[in-house]
Amino acid sequence: MDIEQIVGGNGVILAIAVFVIICIYLGVRIVPQSQKYVVERFGRLRAVLGPGINFIVPFLDRVAHKISVLERQLPNATQDAITTDNVLVKVETSVFYRITEPEKTVYRIRDVDGAIATTVAGIVRSEIGKMELDQVQSNRAQLISQVREQVAAMVDDWGIEVTRAEVLDVNLDEATRAAMLQQLNAERARRAQVTEAEGKKRSVELAADADLYAAQQQAKARRVTAEAEAFATSVIAEAIQKNGLEAAQYQVAIRQVEALEAVATGDGKQTVILPANALEAFGDAFRMFKGRS
Repeated sequence: MDIEQIVGGNGVILAIAVFVIICIYLGVRIVPQSQKYVVERFGRLRAVLGPGINFIVPFLDRVAHKISVLERQLPNATQDAITTDNVLVKVETSVFYRITEPEKTVYRIRDVDGAIATTVAGIVRSEIGKMELDQVQSNRAQLISQVREQVAAMVDDWGIEVTRAEVLDVNLDEATRAAMLQQLNAERARRAQVTEAEGKKRSVELAADADLYAAQQQAKARRVTAEAEAFATSVIAEAIQKNGLEAAQYQVAIRQVEALEAVATGDGKQTVILPANALEAFGDAFRMFKGRS
């Protein structure tokens, strides 16, 4: 009896020890940094365990879901959309998201990736339907911002944060591409013609400005010449008034001598024809100059 009692007592202790070990094993949960655990008690949400060591009630609580909180990328999706000017485009999108509230994600949505992809497709079609093709091509940053904001607002109830939503490409069918290329070539030709016309116009304006400037300079030169001649005439008139007829005759003789000198120094002049009174002009000028001196 004593041996049986001892064995029986040790068995109880061993059973208790095994039970304690099992309770510790079931009650302690170590959660990795990249995950969160959703704990249920009798089928109802009990708690969400964060990274590190956590304790739950054995046999009552259980870890129902292990949710990764790492950022995820949906496969690139392509959807058709029609712009306000009735152009069919194929839009390729890419979405990055992460789960921030696992309890909402687990109990409010079944297929997270499918729900987000459907939401993005609807929002992209709606936003492109408000824009013309040129606006879609030129305002892609604005389109991406609007898509990101609306997607973030839609998935907030699912405990999901959309970190990035990108419009990777906007493709057109061949007919639309050909029409756009033709339009682009026509626009380039028009710009070239406008540039050429503006160049000709500018050339005419510069030529007119040059002619005007030349005319102004000629007018200034004529005015200066006229003023010089007027001054010389006044000087001669004053000299005639002071010295009488001899001063006038002296000026006439000087002009005749200068004219003969110009004729004699001309290019290709081998023979010089002098007027009959040329020698008299030299003589008169010499006598007048001698008399004046």
